Amino acid sequence: MTGPSADMLNRPWHSRFGLVYIVLFAVIAIDQLSKIAVRNALPVGDSHLFWPGVLRFTHFENTGAAGSSFEGWGRIFIPVAIAVVVWVVYAQRKGKLSNPWLVAGAGFFAGGAVGNAIDRLLFARVTDFLEWTVGGGIMNLADIAINIGVLLGIVGMLLDARAAKKDPEPDIGEPREC
Repeated sequence: MTGPSADMLNRPWHSRFGLVYIVLFAVIAIDQLSKIAVRNALPVGDSHLFWPGVLRFTHFENTGAAGSSFEGWGRIFIPVAIAVVVWVVYAQRKGKLSNPWLVAGAGFFAGGAVGNAIDRLLFARVTDFLEWTVGGGIMNLADIAINIGVLLGIVGMLLDARAAKKDPEPDIGEPREC
C-alpha cells in the first residue's frame, strides 16, 4: 500500500488516532463550559470559597494576558492562537509529534490557546476565576492547560533527546570494530 493512507498506518497509535485533536477539543469544551458556569453563577468581582486555604472562585474579567500583563491588548493573542493551531495540525499531519508526550502537550497547549481566544473574540476579555491562596493570581482552565502543555512538551523533547543519544545499532554489512 502506498500514498497517504499507507503513511498514516505506519505512524504510532497516538498519531493515527488523533490524540492531539481529542485533547484539544476536550480542553476547549471543559474550559468554555467552566467559564459559562462562572459567568452565569458568580457576578464579576464576587468570590466563593471553594477549598479553604487553597482555592477561591473569584470572577475576574481580564482584558490582557497572564497576570493582567498587556492590559487592553488581549486581542493580539487571537492570531497567536490561530498560528498555534496551524502549527499543531501541520506537525500532527507530518508526523513531527514523535511521542505521546509531545502529542498530548500540543493538544493541551493549543486547546488552552483557543479557549482563551474564544473569550477574546466574543467578549474582548478572558474570564478568569481560579484564585489560588498560595502564590496569588487568578486564572482559568485554559491557562492551566497551556502550562500542562508546556510541561508535557518539555518531557517529550527530553525523551526524544535521550532516545537520539543512544547509539544506533550498526546496519548489517557495516564493518564493525573489534
